[in-house]
Amino acid sequence: MAANDLKATASVAEREGRSPLGFQDADEVLPQYHIEAQTSLVERPLRSLKFGEAFAVLDSYGDIGVLPGPEGLYFQDTRYLSRLHFTIEDQRPLLLSSVMQDDNGALSVDMTTPDIRIDAQDETSIPRELIAIERTKFLFRGACYDRIGLRNYDSRHRHLTIALTFDADFRDLFEVRGMDRAHRGKRSVQIASESEVQFRYVGLDEMVRTTNLHFGPKPKHIEPGKAVFRVSLAPGEKSSLFIRVVFESHRAYTSAPAAERVGEDAAAGLSEAAGSNAGPRHPRGLAEGVIFARAYRDSRRDLRQLTAGITTVISSNDQFNEAACRATADLYMLASRTPEGIYPFAGIPWYSTVFGRDGIITAMMALWIDPKFGKGVLRYLASTQAKAADPSADAQPGKVLHETRRGEMAMLGEVPFRHYYGTIDGTPLFVMLASEYYAVTGDLDTVRAIWPALELAIEWMDKHGDRDGDGFVEYARDTDKGLENQGWKDSHDSIFHTDGSLAKGPIALCEVQGYVYAAKNGAAKLASMLGHDEMAEQLSRQAKALRKAFDEAFWCEEIGTYALALDGEKRQCAVRSSNAGHAFFTGIALPERAASVAANLLSKDGFNGWGVRTIARGEARYNPMSYHNGSIWPHDNAMIALGLARYDLKAEAARIFEGMFDTALYQDQKRLPELFCGFMRRRQRGPVSYPVACSPQAWAAAAPFAFLAACLGIELQHDRNRIRFRNPVLPAFLDGISIFNLKLGDSRLDLRLQRYGEDVTVNVLKRKGDAQVSLLK
Repeated sequence: MAANDLKATASVAEREGRSPLGFQDADEVLPQYHIEAQTSLVERPLRSLKFGEAFAVLDSYGDIGVLPGPEGLYFQDTRYLSRLHFTIEDQRPLLLSSVMQDDNGALSVDMTTPDIRIDAQDETSIPRELIAIERTKFLFRGACYDRIGLRNYDSRHRHLTIALTFDADFRDLFEVRGMDRAHRGKRSVQIASESEVQFRYVGLDEMVRTTNLHFGPKPKHIEPGKAVFRVSLAPGEKSSLFIRVVFESHRAYTSAPAAERVGEDAAAGLSEAAGSNAGPRHPRGLAEGVIFARAYRDSRRDLRQLTAGITTVISSNDQFNEAACRATADLYMLASRTPEGIYPFAGIPWYSTVFGRDGIITAMMALWIDPKFGKGVLRYLASTQAKAADPSADAQPGKVLHETRRGEMAMLGEVPFRHYYGTIDGTPLFVMLASEYYAVTGDLDTVRAIWPALELAIEWMDKHGDRDGDGFVEYARDTDKGLENQGWKDSHDSIFHTDGSLAKGPIALCEVQGYVYAAKNGAAKLASMLGHDEMAEQLSRQAKALRKAFDEAFWCEEIGTYALALDGEKRQCAVRSSNAGHAFFTGIALPERAASVAANLLSKDGFNGWGVRTIARGEARYNPMSYHNGSIWPHDNAMIALGLARYDLKAEAARIFEGMFDTALYQDQKRLPELFCGFMRRRQRGPVSYPVACSPQAWAAAAPFAFLAACLGIELQHDRNRIRFRNPVLPAFLDGISIFNLKLGDSRLDLRLQRYGEDVTVNVLKRKGDAQVSLLK
């Protein structure tokens, strides 16, 4: 590093309160499952589509792979289409607009022709802006549909050559993320007909994956990686081109009966509605335009069905309404149907699959909007709960799934994530969600159905989770391929001591003890309700003892907050972190600690003006550009806000909400990202983006509703048939908010909350049912 560069680095580090050179010691290798980045996702806006287990990452034109990056059409953790580039007379069109429809159902792109010189010698040309180009793309049941509409606004007849170049590399998602492989399967490509090209990949896992591109009308010329069309347009005439990309997978040797093969898919827990694992079937000879229209109609119906009857909000602030609309659309785009119900996949592009922790937290934050998420997550995780010990998957009986993958590398064991259980917090969070879900819905049938899984989870916490019998739940991986850190901050360097040295396990995380405390309190209520009185009493006693022990072991007077963790020697990691805010969320924090912890979180070292940092400025490994050591995560802040509200620190919760709303205003589509950098807020500048953040991300999408619930103090109490607003406040950017179709049991209510000075009132606009509404000051 040059001397000037070193001085500049040191200067920035000094302003940010961190070590100039950080702690990337010589013996620290590149972290596991690192997401490699030569380019930033911030450089160009990307567009995402998703249906079931398939998703597409597109550039603003709706193209794929024109520039290096994660663009592609993916299915079951495999990239089925790595390039799709549209040109007109060998040039890229001029982009006019690129927007996701309000419900994320399709991408709409408007373009026009650039200045085109057909022949340099005779200067025959087409001036720009004469041909309008409208592109619509969406995913639905095993296919990506693409319509390119053209209209001639010239007074002359125009003849145009349009080309599409395409490719399918069948790379595993972990390869796209940067992992190298010594061996791969065999890929081939063939022209299947005068309007169809097929790519085929026979993987080392004996799976055959195919990508079929269907074109309509028939191209003038077709070859393995290119289709060329000749389009003639009279003045004012319209024409359309259609591209349908069908993706499928099946075993290379299908000697097993079809029913058995379906059973294998069901065992994976990700079977969708008809057509998710096989491309849609259409009558032979049906025009591509008709196929497109029918699929578009059916996709709209499917989305309306998925979102029917949900709770919605409209506020006095139009920009917040846009952000809430986008958040709702993101939640339902990421929702995937499983045999057990809908499950929110974690995020696009890197985590579009089931994650236990992410799904649980998303469902918790969205409970008052739509409890279907909670039901689907509970049933799915109960069905995939570990039944036996498997060190290669970090599994023990009763442990809840962390992650599942269906790509070639997972199937071959090159990565351990086919069914991976390396999470320390998923199991107590699972129990916690069950109790909260019942409190809101009173759904006794679901609780009874998953009760055996809840009992196993509780047993796991006591037997396997508490490795040394000290009453705290700790983690240590059982396989070298597993994650080194197994809390939500799972970076290799996220748990450390005051001097920056990495903590050695088994590690007891601050927030996990809170999750266990809340889980046992919640399970005690469920056990009592089901008539297991002795178990209920025992769980209540354990929760009470844990709260006392937690305060004694984790409170650190020196830093004025709870320690990040205890290492294997029970030494405190005396580091100021956002984890301490989760002690509010779960209620394990003693009331007398609340003011100090809140002041810590909202100090200039903790709160940068946009949100609470994961690690406070000035700590040894603080780096505002890191994944977990100084960045800001919306879901983390939402859980902290819910916790602050629980301790009646509503002004503090509203302050975080305001920072996050301001953040959304600077984001593309007003969408909160997975995370962003923790640099201090500066006047007339927005927050600094993280280069490879997922967007959309499920728990970030659910965060606005959690912030709103925190500030309004929403409590849905099914057992009392009561909706209560406990000491509600409205942040400065909201004067009022209307909630439509809020559900409690058989009741449905429309409500209006309005600020008058420092007070907030609630009025019932419409009521169906006998649920009571109250406001508690």
